[in-house]
Amino acid sequence: MNVDEFLSLVKSGSSRDRSGSERRGRPVESTNTSRKRQREPEKTDGLVKSGIMKRAHMELGPVQVQEINTNAISNRKDYGNTTSELEISVEEKLKILQMVENEPEGAPFDDATLKRMVSVLEKKISKNQEMRIKFPEQPEKFMDSEIELHESVQELHALATDSELYSLAVELSLPSILLGLLAHENSDISCSVVDLLQEITDVDTINENEDSTATFLDALLDQQAISLLTQNLDRLDENNKDEADGVHNTLAIFENLFEIRPQLCSSAAQNGLLQWLLKRLKARMPFDANKQYVGEILAILLQDTQENRATVGDLDGIDILLQQLAIYKRHDPTTNEEGEFMENLFNCLCSALLWGPNREKFLKGEGPQLMNLMLREKKQSRGGSMKVLNHAVSGPEGATNANKIVDILGLRTLFPLLMKTPKKSKRKGLTAREHEEHIVSILAGLLQHLTGQNRIRVIVKFEENDFEKVERLCELHFKYLEKINTVDKGIVEHMRSSDETLDDEEIYLRRLDGGLFILQLIDYIILDISVANPAIKEKIRSVIQLRRGSMETVREIVKEFAQNIGDENEDWKAKQIENIEDLLQQF
Repeated sequence: MNVDEFLSLVKSGSSRDRSGSERRGRPVESTNTSRKRQREPEKTDGLVKSGIMKRAHMELGPVQVQEINTNAISNRKDYGNTTSELEISVEEKLKILQMVENEPEGAPFDDATLKRMVSVLEKKISKNQEMRIKFPEQPEKFMDSEIELHESVQELHALATDSELYSLAVELSLPSILLGLLAHENSDISCSVVDLLQEITDVDTINENEDSTATFLDALLDQQAISLLTQNLDRLDENNKDEADGVHNTLAIFENLFEIRPQLCSSAAQNGLLQWLLKRLKARMPFDANKQYVGEILAILLQDTQENRATVGDLDGIDILLQQLAIYKRHDPTTNEEGEFMENLFNCLCSALLWGPNREKFLKGEGPQLMNLMLREKKQSRGGSMKVLNHAVSGPEGATNANKIVDILGLRTLFPLLMKTPKKSKRKGLTAREHEEHIVSILAGLLQHLTGQNRIRVIVKFEENDFEKVERLCELHFKYLEKINTVDKGIVEHMRSSDETLDDEEIYLRRLDGGLFILQLIDYIILDISVANPAIKEKIRSVIQLRRGSMETVREIVKEFAQNIGDENEDWKAKQIENIEDLLQQF
């Protein structure tokens, strides 16, 4: 490296120092992937002090803080000056370069280093507590000890680079020490601990040495880490940037824990996290990275945990989700990040509707009306609203929402979506297959639940415009039948070429992946409306024969559908099988 290159590096470093008050960034990533955060260089002493000094300013006022600035940190770096403003002679340039080249390498981070750091941290904590007790009304007296404590916490970031030392950290009671600091009177200290824990629990780091890191995680959980972190969220003020970063890092810790140990989702929700997430979601605050992260963590909690789905309903979570989604009724998200946030809210609502009693809350909150309006507006929210309606009318608890959709003239919205799959640019996040699956699933749900006049209104829709909707159903039937035939040929070829025998379950799963479920729903609708109206049946027969198909194919596919209906609700399963058998006899 020559002198000019070195000076260029120094200038760029100064520029980074000036923006160093930006704590760890809050990157935005896809909804279904875990956030991987880039580790930034530790803050300089000047920046550490500046954060602490803001606390002093709040407690002492500007005059006294000015005295502290003069006496305690008179050598603080002036960030108003840059290297480019300094005049450096050639001799000084050479001297600086020589000093850099001769700088010794840092000491290795090992057992002894960690023991020293933890010991120093304990001493700094004790000193700070002593000074706070001795001078409770004089922050300038304990400010130096607070800065030293902050620096000791920052030094421990080195632990995240060596997961083998995690077990030693447990022996030194580091998890207990750090969790104790969460309740420190100075939120800057608390946030620095959260920042450290976020790095220590990073999934990549944990996976490097699972035995040692598992010991550390067990120690954190034994010390009620989830409860303490949740309680700490309540005292952080997101109007303060450092504390907003503390909220973000806390959510990152939860995400790390849930990815490593999914069973923690239930206990975290019951310890108040779910309630805090809903409160933060409801708060009248502009969209930011923290709000996006709240949506992501909420989706994780509801994804596979039935207990959490019940709890979110008890906490009026269905209404909160609907209120947040109503923003996107007539307006698209302004950024990709906000678009991901909206999709997470839809996913949360879909998961919550898997708990039967939440369907009634969805109905009372005018959820069907909101989803219907979103479908009409053709905004980016249309794809999500189709998924929600699909969940709302599916299963044994879908009858009330199915009737509501007909009552609010939802058929006028749904059938155009059946008639034409929107182009890629207008599907708003859904693939053609997802769009077709959702719409036929909604229609199948309506036919399963509706009776009387509302059922007749659905059947009549298929007669309109010279049976155009019947022709569309037959078109979809042949489209997905061809896909399944291709899958079946591939399975046969695979077994012949590899001499591998696939069991019935594996074959059925491969056919489902190829589109069998959509074909089953289409043919169930064909069967139902054919039995309900002889004119429709005759039209279907003529269209299928024109394409050299067979009505027997429809019969066999629906039979297979009946044999594989899920068994989560035995009464519902028995009722559906009985209904299908009755339709098959009449067909």
